[in-house]
Formats: sequence, structure tokens, C-alpha cells
Amino acid sequence: MNLKDITLGQFFPGNSFLHRVDPRIKLAGLLVYVVALFLANWFVTYAIMLVLLVWGCAVAHIRAKTLLGGMKPVIFLLIFTAVLNMFYTPGTPLVSFWVFTITYEGILHAFFMVVRILMLICATFLLTYTTSPLALTDGLESLLSPLKKVKVPVHELAMIMSIALRFIPTLIEETDKIMSAQRARGADFDSGGLIRKAKALIPLLVPLFISAFRRADELATAMECRCYCGGTGRTRMRELHLRPADWLFLLGLVVVAVAVGLLAHVGL
Repeated sequence: MNLKDITLGQFFPGNSFLHRVDPRIKLAGLLVYVVALFLANWFVTYAIMLVLLVWGCAVAHIRAKTLLGGMKPVIFLLIFTAVLNMFYTPGTPLVSFWVFTITYEGILHAFFMVVRILMLICATFLLTYTTSPLALTDGLESLLSPLKKVKVPVHELAMIMSIALRFIPTLIEETDKIMSAQRARGADFDSGGLIRKAKALIPLLVPLFISAFRRADELATAMECRCYCGGTGRTRMRELHLRPADWLFLLGLVVVAVAVGLLAHVGL
């Protein structure tokens, strides 16, 4: 697996409709989409959510290869989730061996659970692909601003989340460099079973942690040199302004979520 293909946490600059949508609306829209996704319970409702996701990718000009590249870190989670649901969901038995029984309901439940997780991850990727870290920080801070009244450090929390998200592709790139350097010294990360591959990754941890702490220290020094002191008195070059198109986008998502909820209620 080439770690450079993993696109988790990356931002792809563009001028599409989704790129121009206010980050606050995109964050609220993601929440609405997640709620609708958990309301969906059959093929029709999941198909509606899939069409909405495909539309978002098409509008944002995000290729399927780019989107699927970010799925590699969660493949094991998907397999583990599917296996658990297949074996431990009661229902009509299809296959039995030893103490395990695969049921029809278990297969359906596993399928829907995997699809739900995939759509949830894709929707989150779509947010990060079309929203810069700075815009994401500003949007989070604006949405959480009412918490300032109870002395919650909203700006600092938004900054922490933004930096953590930004560091994901940086650490992936650093891991790829360390693996390349160790391969040049004879290390083998690809052969053997799952346990052997996991053991081969252990020598990566020390240099990766050292690199992460070094980069964090460099970032802290850079912020101090620029006299960063939190959100107090901070101004922005670009202020967030909601447009009618932003409200229409959010309204459309709410309408879809309500429709999915109603269809799920009648069993579709």
C-alpha cells in the first residue's frame, strides 16, 4: 500500500459550488447528512443518500480514485464490523459451522452497517477536501461561539481540531519517508501474514514520534514568532458571510433528511 495514496485530511483547492459554500453551512450540512444516514434502514433510503453523496463528489470534481484512496486505513474496521454483524445477529440461519451461524438478517445488517460507515467517511472526506483548514477553523469557532459565554476557549478548541486534521497528511507523508529509508536498509513491510506485518511496523514508531514532536515544536515556535495569543483581538482577512445559495443548500439537505426519515418510518 502506497501511503501517498491516502488522502485523509487533505484539502484540494477549487472553485466548485461546494468549495464556495460557507464552512458553517457545510459543517451543519454534514451533521444533517449523518442524522439522515442513521435514519436510513433499507435500500431505497440508502440509495437516496448515495445519490446525494455522488452528486457532491461530482459537483466538487472529486474523482472516485481520490475518494477510495482515503478508505485504505479503515478496511480492517469495515471487515471487522461486517464479520461481527454476520455472526452475532439473530435471525434465519443460512450457514452454520461449529459455534458460528450466519443469518440472513446478519448479512443484511452487516451490509447496511458497512455502507453506512463508508458513506459517513466519504461525507467527512468531502468536507475536508472542499474546505481549507483555516476556513474549517473559522467555521467551527463561529458555530461554537455561544459557548464563550460560559468561558469555554472556543478559538483554542477549533485551532486544536484544525491542527490535528492538518497533521494527518503530514504524518502520513513522514511515515512513507521513514518506510522508504528503512526499505533501503533491507526492511520488509509487505511479506508475511498480518501479525508479521504489524511487527514490522513497530520500528517505525520511535522515529515517527520523534518527527511528530519536532514538527509540533517547530509549529509552536512559528506561532510564537508571529505573536499568536489566541483569539483575543484577532481579525480576519476574509469574514464569513452567508449567501442565499448557502441557505438553499442547507434547506435542501434538511428536506432530504426529512424525506429519508419518513421513508424509513414506512419501511422503505
